[in-house]
Amino acid sequence: MSEQVDVLIVGAGPSGLTLANILGLHKVRTLVVEERDTLIDYPRGVGLDDEALRTFQSIGLVDRVLPHTVPNQILRFYDAKRQLLAEMAPPDARFGWPKRNGFVQPMVDAELFGGLERFDHVEVRFGCRMETCTEDDDGVSVQFATGQDPVRARYVVGCDGGRSATRRLMGVSFDGTTSSTRWLVVDVANDPLGHPNSEVGADPARPYVSISIAHGIRRFEFMIHPDETDEQADDPAFVRRMLATRVPHPDRVDMIRHRVYTHHSRIAGSFRKGRLLLAGDAAHLMPVWQGQGYNSGIRDAANLGWKLAAVVTGQAGDALLDTYDLERRKHARAMIDLSTMVGRVISPTNKRVAALRDRVIHGASIVPSLKRYILEMRFKPMPRYQQGAVFHGEPSAAANSPTGTLFIQPRVDTRERQNVLLDDVLGPGFAVLCWSNNLRAILGDKAFRRWQELGTEFIEARPMTQLNWPGHDDPDIVVIGDKTGALKSWFDVYTDSVLFLRPDRCIAGACIAQRAPEVSESLFDVLCLTQGGGSGSHGHTGPVLHVAQPATESSGTVTGTP
Repeated sequence: MSEQVDVLIVGAGPSGLTLANILGLHKVRTLVVEERDTLIDYPRGVGLDDEALRTFQSIGLVDRVLPHTVPNQILRFYDAKRQLLAEMAPPDARFGWPKRNGFVQPMVDAELFGGLERFDHVEVRFGCRMETCTEDDDGVSVQFATGQDPVRARYVVGCDGGRSATRRLMGVSFDGTTSSTRWLVVDVANDPLGHPNSEVGADPARPYVSISIAHGIRRFEFMIHPDETDEQADDPAFVRRMLATRVPHPDRVDMIRHRVYTHHSRIAGSFRKGRLLLAGDAAHLMPVWQGQGYNSGIRDAANLGWKLAAVVTGQAGDALLDTYDLERRKHARAMIDLSTMVGRVISPTNKRVAALRDRVIHGASIVPSLKRYILEMRFKPMPRYQQGAVFHGEPSAAANSPTGTLFIQPRVDTRERQNVLLDDVLGPGFAVLCWSNNLRAILGDKAFRRWQELGTEFIEARPMTQLNWPGHDDPDIVVIGDKTGALKSWFDVYTDSVLFLRPDRCIAGACIAQRAPEVSESLFDVLCLTQGGGSGSHGHTGPVLHVAQPATESSGTVTGTP
């Protein structure tokens, strides 16, 4: 008899562990299988962005993650003469967290793993390699190569890396290119430089990278020339010669490890095939230059997690899962293209090409708007969903609509709490937020009840001067004060005053107050939501997207050695 679970996640990397935490919070029976005996103990990613930290906040683990980060990290680009080409120091924290953060990946992954101990319905098994999976109308039967008992799952998500066995079993292509350029990556302890920031040397003689990643750990990366073999690059003497270009005493460096990497620019032909899905590196690979490989995998988990939870608990139809590929593919592709382009700009070894690049960049830095564009990282593509689990309404208004974008996360006051991040008030499920208006009256009783059945939080945002005014008071509506003025500034830009927010804080629909009932009705269609919530196959009944706050802990089952 096969063990029964709702979701089987293949791979205990950051995407799989984040997805498992999201499903755990939504009370979905989840099994994570990992063919390794432990978590990977060496850093791969070295940069966390604000969206990833916001996701870790949503699963109640951000306070555990933050000690392993270097926030507000400045990244400087230098030419061969050590003249500054460009600097990235984005001051904006519109999503509640700094845009650039160095971090120690093994320690953050360990916190994600430890977070699963809160859930008695989530299990991790190490030393467990998936060999085959067979799909039918009701689920997927999974066999393992290690002689362990088979598992029956409603859905399987492959978070098993660039060489994904799940992707192979799906028969999905992995289109793109692999760079012919190789890089020597060296991680050292007791940082010989000691400063908190990072730099990229666009030196045609040998491009390099130097990154502070917290706890006194620094990463160096050096391009390997075509006439240098992998065996040469692995020689400790070669590694010391590379380090000698960046530190005064390379023989005194406390080296953790060194590895040779190549960069890939690839994306899966489909992120979903029936009951099998892909996330993280199994779905896309990108060069390291924008530090977006890790963060893109966290975005996948945030987008997919709430949708899987809604489907397996009967709150939404299976068609909702089609919106995962529809929404994530375009943005992942944009990140791959940006990372590939930045790599080409940084790493030319032809001196004339590099000199031309330097003149162009130096010239651009004279123009204030271009300088801000680089300094504030405005070039970074932001998710904006034109299709998927969103409702845009009138085509004429789509260009100016905030629908399909992430909503901001300022600090706010409630009548009980002060200076809290907005998401901590919104909770982990759906939310309807309006500016200084009576939400129950705007939506009407029918729509209000339907959203209530999904565990939706209703939020009325007001100027701080009106926070304690008793008008519009309703036991089912939370009143918040616009402590920083950021909410009014946001509503000043857009004419929409009522926002329907998904659990991943994407704006699913937006409208003026009088249109709220009809937009609400349309959203139930595009979100594939069922009438009256639903109940999952695992015995949980009633609304599950309105779950316990992430900080709530319970007993858990985690097998194997982390």
